[in-house]
Amino acid sequence: MTAPLVVAITGASGAPYALRLLQVLATRRQSVHLVISPSGAAVLREELGITLDPARPDLRSLLGARYPWQTAREPDAAAEDTKAEEAIEEFLQHRLHYHQHTNYFTPIASGSFLTAGMIICPCSGSTLAGIAHAHASNLIQRAAEVHLKERRRLVVVPRETPLSSLQLENMHRLSGAGAVILPAMPGWYHGVQSLEDLIDFVVARILDQFGLGEGLMQRWGATR
Repeated sequence: MTAPLVVAITGASGAPYALRLLQVLATRRQSVHLVISPSGAAVLREELGITLDPARPDLRSLLGARYPWQTAREPDAAAEDTKAEEAIEEFLQHRLHYHQHTNYFTPIASGSFLTAGMIICPCSGSTLAGIAHAHASNLIQRAAEVHLKERRRLVVVPRETPLSSLQLENMHRLSGAGAVILPAMPGWYHGVQSLEDLIDFVVARILDQFGLGEGLMQRWGATR
């Protein structure tokens, strides 16, 4: 995919999905414009133990992070780790562009800047509401409005339960405007062996929207 993707991390639970999404995009050699809200940074800290300043984040520490529950890797995984580290380093140097969530003077705030689409993962209820009612209060919401008005793919990944009628109405409103509502609801039919398998299921379904999800999960109907 030649055009960049916009990725936003907001303050809903689900930071492991965001981390894995970015790491996979690095290995896919995909250009990304990233925005992290202050609440998104707070959730990264609470759920993954990653402390970031959303104004000047250390993206190398973010991309190189592991899940808190993971143990040391087996020796035969060293080559795979090295390959992933090399992809992340190239991603950081050449393909990842970061924007502060209050800065409207960035390319992604304008429809004239061409992208392949936008992913908000995870997507908080307040972010959902701001976009659904065309009432942008930060760059993330503005960029999402841009993608809707330009008829580009917008994927929002809410992670909350139960859902109120107002939240459902906001999702319905966004879906009617052209967004893809993709809740973080992992399936169990793909030979689940670990938490990582459940995370990869959701990330694969997100990336399927852009033709980038192959190889992350065993698909229904595939030979077991």
